[in-house]
Amino acid sequence: MRVKEAVLAELLAHREQSLSGEELASALSVSRSAVWKAISRLRSEGYAIEAGPNRGYRLTGGDVLSREAVRSYLHSPCDVHVYGSVGSTNTLLKAWAEDGCQEGTVAIAEEQTGGRGRRGRSFFSPRGTGLYMSVLLRPQQRAEAALQITTCAAVAVAEAIEALSGREAQIKWVNDVFLDGKKVCGILTEASLDVETGSLRYAILGIGINVLPPTEGYPEDLQDVAGSVFSRCELSDLRSRLAAAVLDRFFACYHELGSEECFEAYKRRLLVLGKRVTVLSGGCAVAEAEVLALNRDYSLLVRYEDGLCANLSTGEVSVHP
Repeated sequence: MRVKEAVLAELLAHREQSLSGEELASALSVSRSAVWKAISRLRSEGYAIEAGPNRGYRLTGGDVLSREAVRSYLHSPCDVHVYGSVGSTNTLLKAWAEDGCQEGTVAIAEEQTGGRGRRGRSFFSPRGTGLYMSVLLRPQQRAEAALQITTCAAVAVAEAIEALSGREAQIKWVNDVFLDGKKVCGILTEASLDVETGSLRYAILGIGINVLPPTEGYPEDLQDVAGSVFSRCELSDLRSRLAAAVLDRFFACYHELGSEECFEAYKRRLLVLGKRVTVLSGGCAVAEAEVLALNRDYSLLVRYEDGLCANLSTGEVSVHP
């Protein structure tokens, strides 16, 4: 671990007290000059570090994503990696998965230059205001489990958002999380299958959350549909806290995929139940319907305008205003 990361880890572990340069240098077996340089570097990256004569250093704020900050809030045994910029965290983890990387490996980025959503759509991933995270999973499950991974993640995101913001989150079937009618999170699960057995070789769970409003605003095509969890940075390490909260809640549910508790938590937040929707296929409207129920396999029971009832297990729906 480099001196900067080691100093940050010490400050995070002692948030309620100040640490002198001498204490930090002794704990890390480095010079006081090295500590001072590390503090200066952290400040330049956005961390608010208080200092004064006879008081030492204390971390007082800042919302810069870091491995050390995420791990300080995390209770699950994940191997977390944080990057300034990547093309796509899902693409990065796919390469790692093929190289044999272990389950629980997590890639987080400050920005994505090639973020992807469902059906090949791009995912707006600006620097500094969002949380873009992918998790490598190796479930001993059939291919159908990929849908349950997505629904489990939607519940985890909703619960984490509610815990940190106090706002009520809803889920739009099957993989988007909404606050006050605006989308704040998209989830993309991509899987590699064993053709002979029909089981999953691995799955990559991608989660993109609009934590704060983007500095330069949303693109025109997103202005009416996208929102953010917070209007301003209300907590230190905000995105690191949220990342840890999502991961902890996801893995609590993941180890019981298909459980009644997770199903009920998903159903309770499902915003399409009882609503009129447009059924979409390939992004194109194909029929109008009413959502009657959520089936145990997470498919929707819908009734079309001609009275025919059917189970909808693929595609998308658009909710009527």
